[in-house]
Amino acid sequence: MIAAMLAALLFNGAATPAMDPAAVKAVEAVAYDYVDGQLEGDVARVTRALHPDLAKRAVRGKPDPDETLALRRMSRDELIDLTRQGALKTPREQWDRSVRVLDIAGDAAVARVETSWFVDYLNFGRFGERWVIVNALWHAKPRPAAK
Repeated sequence: MIAAMLAALLFNGAATPAMDPAAVKAVEAVAYDYVDGQLEGDVARVTRALHPDLAKRAVRGKPDPDETLALRRMSRDELIDLTRQGALKTPREQWDRSVRVLDIAGDAAVARVETSWFVDYLNFGRFGERWVIVNALWHAKPRPAAK
């Protein structure tokens, strides 16, 4: 009985401490710089959201014979170059994106960003008063078939 009550508390989030609203807003602002910057093709917005040593990865859908647990890797510079090329540039009226801060603990935070094309789980670090994205694990959504 006690175990069931504890599980219910954990799954309902009641055991999670409240996050500082100012920190939540700061993390959200960085996440929106990241996603909106890509959708706008705004290199400056994307750049300021990223740690210089960003590690962005995705689990590869197809096995790689040379790598047991294959990951697709992308650096900060590669992401900035894709933004410069307009890889995800989208007219604002077609934007469908969301940001949800999942947790903040001291100088670390986690958020989920979703668009029509991908889901990103972002790890943030706070350096002084500045939050930046340090790590990202993303999942590319299947593209709809061309009509």
